Amino acid sequence: MTDGAAKKTAHVLVAADKFKGSLTAVQVAERVTAGLRRVLPDLGVETLPVADGGDGTVAAAVAAGFERREARVTGPLGTPVTAAYAVRGSTAVVEMAEASGLQHLPAGEFAPLTATTYGSGELLAAALDAGARTIVFGVGGSATTDGGAGMLSALGARFLDGDGTPVRPGGAALAALAQADLTGLDPRLADIDLILASDVDNPLTGPTGAPEVYGRQKGATEDDIAVLDAALRHYASVLGPGTAELPGAGAAGGIGYGALVALGARFRPGIEVMLDVLGFAPALARATLVVTGEGSLDEQTLHGKAPAGVASAARTAGVEVVAVCGRLALPREALDRAGIRGAYALTDLEPDPAVCMAQAGPLLERAAEAIARDLLV
Repeated sequence: MTDGAAKKTAHVLVAADKFKGSLTAVQVAERVTAGLRRVLPDLGVETLPVADGGDGTVAAAVAAGFERREARVTGPLGTPVTAAYAVRGSTAVVEMAEASGLQHLPAGEFAPLTATTYGSGELLAAALDAGARTIVFGVGGSATTDGGAGMLSALGARFLDGDGTPVRPGGAALAALAQADLTGLDPRLADIDLILASDVDNPLTGPTGAPEVYGRQKGATEDDIAVLDAALRHYASVLGPGTAELPGAGAAGGIGYGALVALGARFRPGIEVMLDVLGFAPALARATLVVTGEGSLDEQTLHGKAPAGVASAARTAGVEVVAVCGRLALPREALDRAGIRGAYALTDLEPDPAVCMAQAGPLLERAAEAIARDLLV
């Protein structure tokens, strides 16, 4: 193919996740587009910011044409917060981190034993009020480890101790649970398709469960982790013996468990769900090259993160994929196995991590220029 033909026929799809702490997925798409067009001003570029169900999921849906809505709900510490969700037709995208995420905790303050998912239940109720018949429930980035008990309480469930008194908010209090009454759950829940979208498939408890694997990032000490694991094991024995091992039950501090067992949700890898919801397939059909990426391309990327899902779908369609990232911690062979032809890391342009994060936008444009020169000119 001649240079001229390549320039005419090339059509790039930018489908990258956020660079956490530096750029949103929308900003990543804007910067990559700017860099590509600095080299090839007439290049066809389509942007589809993506997310894997964690924080940034609502923003990705809004960028794809969903309407942003807001609701005032209960934050993880029990104080009111404003949370966003997205609606298009009868489909809603709800992100639990919007209501119950770490971003709602004051700097340096954690509440691993008492943080609640009550606001996530209120956010689901807001989506029901908006007429949603299908709800994509993206879970990740939580400040909570309460097994979804708070969420279920907001939707009408009652969790009582031996005296018939409601148990206190948070995961630790579930050790006192004697009765779980689900008869008051919002009846509309029985008539919707609730999809649990997560990039993790951990069980609720045990060595790969929610407290052990994710508790420390929420401020839990080793003693706290033991308390939470025991409390969640007891909670599961009351709600449904044998259900704690369900894949995805440990997602977002166990909110996955509450959604799967009490709300009849079905678990799907978050990036697969989001690619469907965002309309990735038709966009991919128009592309000759896909640019994906996220802040850090590492081992976690290969286990259900957005770039791996994008690359897998593109490889199936026979479309070449390259990645952009802040830092690259994967060997060449791992990229090959993931279907990623090459990775352009910002740390290759600026080795100082602090400067790299502060200047992520301009550096990303330079990386995109390199992609254009290497693959499109």
